[in-house]
Amino acid sequence: MSYSVGQVSGFAGVTVRTLHHYDKAGLLTPGERSPAGYRLYGDADLARLQQILFYRELGFSLEEIRTLLADPEADPLAYLRERHRALKEQVDRLNRLVEVAERAIEVQRTGVRLTPEERFDVFGDVAFDLSYATDAHLKWGDSAGHREAMARAAAHTKEDWRAIMAEASQWRRSLLQAFEEGGGADSERAMDVAEEHRGHIGRWFTPCPPETHCRIADEYTEDPRAFALVVPPPEQRPGLDRYLRDAVRANAERMRSR
Repeated sequence: MSYSVGQVSGFAGVTVRTLHHYDKAGLLTPGERSPAGYRLYGDADLARLQQILFYRELGFSLEEIRTLLADPEADPLAYLRERHRALKEQVDRLNRLVEVAERAIEVQRTGVRLTPEERFDVFGDVAFDLSYATDAHLKWGDSAGHREAMARAAAHTKEDWRAIMAEASQWRRSLLQAFEEGGGADSERAMDVAEEHRGHIGRWFTPCPPETHCRIADEYTEDPRAFALVVPPPEQRPGLDRYLRDAVRANAERMRSR
């Protein structure tokens, strides 16, 4: 069965212009003619086109493809191995570029301008989840509080972050002690811990009125990635996120009643 150039273009997914180009380049010249003199593609032509498209998909130049198809002594396997090696190198290079791009995005999303080595040294188990940082930016990026928090985070030095993390570590110990002592989230101890957390945010990132603090605490129960920023998974306990949320709400009520 024979096919016109338009038909081949349709089912092969290439343009008529491309097929004409392959013809002019000597890669694929249809071997049949219609009664009206139009060139037609037979089964052998289609098989050759399939080979051409396969090699093109792998990135071979037209000259390389011409050599492979025209030279009976050409070794397709050797060409494929070389292309495989080149593609792996390209993939490795692209992966490195992706890592660089992700680090750049993370800096913009988290505001933390430290090298990976400095981050590991300062933050330890506390990891900044880029997916959460991106989602948070999309959710809160238009708010003045989020913009200020990112700007202040970007201005913090390595020593600032050491102080921030030391303060946060002490606060986590207080939170866990209050939780494990079994007092309610509305106890004075729990509310004091919540107030320490609100003060920490205000000192280092952005003013944090009780209403804002409640919204932040709600995030801790709604998204584990958010809670992991304040309590790393190894230190978490079942129900601790809800305990902190309720303590923040109770503290907000206490402040409003004063």
